[in-house]
Amino acid sequence: MELSKNYIPAAAEDKWYQYWMEKQYFRSVPDERPPFTIVIPPPNVTGVLHMGHTLNETVQDILVRHARMSGFNACWVPGSDHASIATESKVVNMLKEEKGIEKSQLTRPEFLKYAYEWKEKYGGIIYHQIKKLGCSVDWDRVSFTMDDHYYQAVIRVFVDLYNKGLIYRGARMINWDPKAKTALSDEEVEYKEINGKLYHVKYAVVNAAGEATGEFITIATQRPETIMGDTAICVNPGDERYAHLKGHFAVVPLVNRKVPVIFDEYVDKEFGTGALKVTPAHDINDYNLGLKHHLEVVDTLNDDGTLSAAAIVFVGEDRFRARKKVVAALGEQGLLVKEQEYTTRLGYSQRNPDTVVEPRISTQWFVKMADMAQPALDAVVNGDVRIHPGDRFLATYKYWMENVKDWCISRQLWWGQQIPAWYDEAGQFVVAETQDDALKLYAEKFGKTVPSLRQDEDCLDTWFSSWLWPMEVFNGISQPNNADINYYYPTSVLVTGQDIIFFWVARMIMAGLEYKHEKPFSDVYFTGMVRDKLGRKMSKQLGNSPDLLELIERFGADAVRFGIMISSPAGNDLLFDDTSCEQGRNFNNKMWNALKLVKMWKPAADTGAPVPDFAVEWMENRLNEVHAEVEKLFKDFRLSEALKAIYSLIWDDFCSWYLEWIKPGYEQPIDAGVYEKTIGFFERLVQLLHPFMPFVTEELYHLLRDRQPGDDLVIRQFSTPAATHQAILAEGALAKEVITGIRDARNKNQVKPKDTIALHIETRHENAFQRIKSILAKQLNARELAYTRNAVPGAIALVVGKDKFYMLTDTLIDPAAQKEQLLKDLVYQQGFLKSVTAKLSNEKFVQNAKPEAVEAERRKLADCEARIQAIEESLKLL
Repeated sequence: MELSKNYIPAAAEDKWYQYWMEKQYFRSVPDERPPFTIVIPPPNVTGVLHMGHTLNETVQDILVRHARMSGFNACWVPGSDHASIATESKVVNMLKEEKGIEKSQLTRPEFLKYAYEWKEKYGGIIYHQIKKLGCSVDWDRVSFTMDDHYYQAVIRVFVDLYNKGLIYRGARMINWDPKAKTALSDEEVEYKEINGKLYHVKYAVVNAAGEATGEFITIATQRPETIMGDTAICVNPGDERYAHLKGHFAVVPLVNRKVPVIFDEYVDKEFGTGALKVTPAHDINDYNLGLKHHLEVVDTLNDDGTLSAAAIVFVGEDRFRARKKVVAALGEQGLLVKEQEYTTRLGYSQRNPDTVVEPRISTQWFVKMADMAQPALDAVVNGDVRIHPGDRFLATYKYWMENVKDWCISRQLWWGQQIPAWYDEAGQFVVAETQDDALKLYAEKFGKTVPSLRQDEDCLDTWFSSWLWPMEVFNGISQPNNADINYYYPTSVLVTGQDIIFFWVARMIMAGLEYKHEKPFSDVYFTGMVRDKLGRKMSKQLGNSPDLLELIERFGADAVRFGIMISSPAGNDLLFDDTSCEQGRNFNNKMWNALKLVKMWKPAADTGAPVPDFAVEWMENRLNEVHAEVEKLFKDFRLSEALKAIYSLIWDDFCSWYLEWIKPGYEQPIDAGVYEKTIGFFERLVQLLHPFMPFVTEELYHLLRDRQPGDDLVIRQFSTPAATHQAILAEGALAKEVITGIRDARNKNQVKPKDTIALHIETRHENAFQRIKSILAKQLNARELAYTRNAVPGAIALVVGKDKFYMLTDTLIDPAAQKEQLLKDLVYQQGFLKSVTAKLSNEKFVQNAKPEAVEAERRKLADCEARIQAIEESLKLL
């Protein structure tokens, strides 16, 4: 079979993914093997995978493939999230733009029909991308948070928590998204620092009889459009400026409402004018003051952010347009004292990033979080659930859990699980899974029967469904103690983004401990945020996020996986650039060319004799060394470092060194034993790399030799790496160092590679060179290789490590140029010596660094001093 010039990704990718699927290699059922379980963080069905998803799915696939090849029954559950706010917004916009239909024109079932059509379309796109990326998910286990069994589980949990007193309904100040027309939890509000204005407004003072006193109280507000909802002016009781106003009232501008002047220590006398307008319907602190002082609540905003009839003026105007009109009216009436530039933090909806959130009093459903949070906090603090990297995210997790607030879980939407609360005409309600259950419960609770009850119109927060994900993908809530949940739960690793540490990670731990009395996963691996090369977060708004399928078409899936993993240590943000994918493509071609080289060689007749070749022994030891290192890095979730170690092993050690060392002469056969060993090394190398780059490695594996049915890399089991012989590794490192040093010297002295040389080595350790002499002679084109105790006249002198080398050549040598080069080397070594000495002189470093790190620096110092001595001696000889 003739191999193409370069590796062609598309052909291999389509072929192998289909083959793996046909063989059902990704399918998992409980058996006698230990399980390794990952549940995919379900992407929203609102669009396509972005680069953050690409990183996340790649990390999961690496872990799953590695586990599958390490004796585990690997199960990776795919799925998607219904994303109530985001999806409903998309569907509403689609209906309006494409069909001219308003949501208000549809019944709930009609709207849900369109929503499910949207889900089928975009859910299919997401799953197609996951396949193109090479993800080895179990496609027989696809889950969706609105599946029938999942819906049932969510409702069951709601009823159970309500019956336990952990869910309640009440009027509270909540966050309101006027665009989506729904409540938000505190965690769904993102605060941004903006430049705004502070408006100073005069309120006329009147006495108890309503008579004007001629006085004014000036307040400062950022939101003049809420003035019409004011129900008090509050001052500090210790503020002498306002003590005489006890029993007086203020007149609210524009609407002429008489409101009391109240006194409360909440007001800071020193801030602004020391007087505060109180608008209980539109500020959480004002709301609390209103409760304390029994103030009226006047809600001046509609659910879409326009002014309500209660505002009296500018009714129906958008809140921000109304602000301008209020300011203008205040100015015309002489009540606007001044406008002042002001920097403040403003809350925006996470689901609609351009929408300012409104604080609003609303009757909603809440989960009491404090009691559930403590066990979930303990699970992480005591190490039952391990966070990676813990040094970065453990503190964040603890902060959230120690300052947890009740969770607003109701949303004024149709797309989602409908709240199982059932009301009579008077507003009395019961909570039950079905209407039949509700009717029976209603009769028991209220002592009467009714023909029907009205179900709550609201649906549940998306996170209220996804916190059950590790359990309900195995039907753990809807069918407790089934074989799958008992085998696969708790899952092994959760791979997710740091931005949902509380939204999802903490809540899953709470739910798992509540319903399975066990953690949902053992480890949490936080990926970093993917940024562009300018350091900006990738987003659709900036247009700086590449299209995944387009990247795969240009570079191949393996190259994209390589590109995003090579620069993504756990938890750290990574700068993604196309050049890293190019590096991945070059790596593919490097291995492809290595395959073509090896396949060109013709092995000699096999004598069956053992292979004494040093290159073979060295390569075997390097493989074992890196394999052991990679296994340790996997345990520590340092996947980027593992990929770098494998990359260097293949590109440098195998392709650049080993294959050159064993390459037979022109048209000469290669030793059969060496050839067989080389094929074996190549197989082990692609096996190590397979979890990271599955397609090219499977292709190479099958091209290396004919395979029996079922001998596929995707399921080939790793062997335990043998112990390494450090002496052989040291000799190999010496060979590389000497070859590099001599080649560099040849180049600097314009000695052509084809010109032969005589090489004399001055060393105290002749034994170190005995086994590598033939490699040195071959690689350096040396006609003679000998030892010496003295300088060799007329030779090019150089120092490599602690040894001196004298290179005799037929080319005339310029002593001045040689001296200049030695002096450059000396200056470099002296600078290096200075930096190492300074580090070892730093008491903090010596006391706080790990002992092995300090010892490594001391070895550097000794080696550097020896090199300086050797260079100085060579200079004397010149």
